Amino acid sequence: MIEIKDVTMTFEKNKGEKENFIALDHVSLSIPDGCIYGFLGSNGAGKSTLMRLLSGVYPVKSGSITIDGESVFDNAHAKGNMFFVNDETVQYSSFTLEDLKKYYSGYYPEFSAEVFDKLIGKLGLPPKKRMSQFSKGMKRQAVVAAALSCRTKYIMLDEAFDGLDPAMRKIIKTMIVDEMMDRNATLIVSSHNVAEINELCDRAMLLHEGHLLFADEIDEIKSGFCKIQIALKDSVITKEQAAAQGIEVMQCSTLGSVAQLIVKGNSQDVIEKLSKLQPVLLEAVPLTLEEIFIYELEARGYGADILKEDK
Repeated sequence: MIEIKDVTMTFEKNKGEKENFIALDHVSLSIPDGCIYGFLGSNGAGKSTLMRLLSGVYPVKSGSITIDGESVFDNAHAKGNMFFVNDETVQYSSFTLEDLKKYYSGYYPEFSAEVFDKLIGKLGLPPKKRMSQFSKGMKRQAVVAAALSCRTKYIMLDEAFDGLDPAMRKIIKTMIVDEMMDRNATLIVSSHNVAEINELCDRAMLLHEGHLLFADEIDEIKSGFCKIQIALKDSVITKEQAAAQGIEVMQCSTLGSVAQLIVKGNSQDVIEKLSKLQPVLLEAVPLTLEEIFIYELEARGYGADILKEDK
């Protein structure tokens, strides 16, 4: 499994900046074998930095990262179990697909030319064209095919579905899941499309400004948040009243006499606590992963300055 313990990653300040940039701030996370793990986060949250640390592109200077008990940086054996697809494909511009196959077969002893040819055939990519002539989506398809053909235990895809049309997204996701299940491999995927993470992954985490906000099985994450609609007999409930019942309220809004509360906590527990106020209306509505993502970031003021300027 992958163990990330108390990792902090700082980049030196650029000219004109007052302070160093903290990309990750004391992040700890465990990624068990055989799962598909989604990395979610606001822009610049630290997702790509964490992936580069996991794949050994950057050294870990504070904290530790181990994969199956080994550190990755400057470790050829550990890197041989890992394939990282970053969000850039310019490095492959001069390659044909045959070049791509030869390149990775030289680095990964488990590389399967048979799997590569099968996947490229499914995708219908032109074998003799240079990748500089490919569209963004075609380049992404080719590199994902190479990643799956290397047959590593761990695969990381940074914005894996960027540039793909909806039909091709479905094909690529099916290919990935089929290959991963065949080998009980572990996939880590980042995406700004929260619905996609919800559909593909069984676990997820959320980063914001380098801080880990949550990390768990997706069903457990969803069970830890809910939307409450409540109306009292003679007044409108306030955020403070709800908090006084031991409820963590992230957001409170009202429409007439009905209040809507976005809360952290199991819906049954929350309903039980609010029932003490003897409401005339009380119901809980589950939240989607996308709604949880939005409410978590809004609670931390993400985008508030921009909205203020627009007004």
